[in-house]
Amino acid sequence: MRTGGHADWTRRFEEERERRQAQGDPDWARGATLHRALWAGIQRFQVGEDGDGTNLIAKAEAAGDPEYADAVRLFVAEEQNHARLLAGLLAAGGMPTLAGHWSDKVFVRLRRLLGLRTELLVLMIAEVVALRYYRALCDGTDDALASDVAGRILADEERHVPFHCERLHVSFLELPRLLRHPVTALWQLLLLAVVLVVAADHGAGLSQLRVGRLRFVADVMASSKGVVSAVLTAVPHPAPVPR
Repeated sequence: MRTGGHADWTRRFEEERERRQAQGDPDWARGATLHRALWAGIQRFQVGEDGDGTNLIAKAEAAGDPEYADAVRLFVAEEQNHARLLAGLLAAGGMPTLAGHWSDKVFVRLRRLLGLRTELLVLMIAEVVALRYYRALCDGTDDALASDVAGRILADEERHVPFHCERLHVSFLELPRLLRHPVTALWQLLLLAVVLVVAADHGAGLSQLRVGRLRFVADVMASSKGVVSAVLTAVPHPAPVPR
């Protein structure tokens, strides 16, 4: 994979890390009260955010761009912080974390099948779905702590998507032109399959957030168009997640 300039992304990740340190943690002491369906959804997303990112970091290092590898390490640290924040939210509500979930195991296995491009494409499915979920949790709950945590994670995810799109754009330039659109079409089909499963699995929680299953699916698929444009044509920022 060709190298590209990622020093700016490293700087942005480092600035965000400093901002988080200055901001401090949410006020865990105020506790959290949510419907049991929402707690179940948060538990599953917490599992998905938790991981050491070893495989992704190794592939980034193998790509031969030290700046990109540095940025990926900082990205992984943010994802680990998401897992920590969600674990803190669960603890504030007296809920345990899960040891694992079948959906996370499937994603991990898919991501490790081939090289960096495949890893990022599968990762982007989780990122795009997560964007809509955290937007719903941020805007749709009356619990201040849950909204705070979701808002912090959402702000990070809104930076993660263009970060990965930029790298995927460089990667797609190495594919034969005739394959680029079919690959993104296949990615969208896989995304549709995943979001249908998520909508079915989290339907009760989405209803509590006043977002129906069909709307959730439609919003995720609408946002995927911006991702595809960014990957194929280097659009600066993918389309925003619908509110």
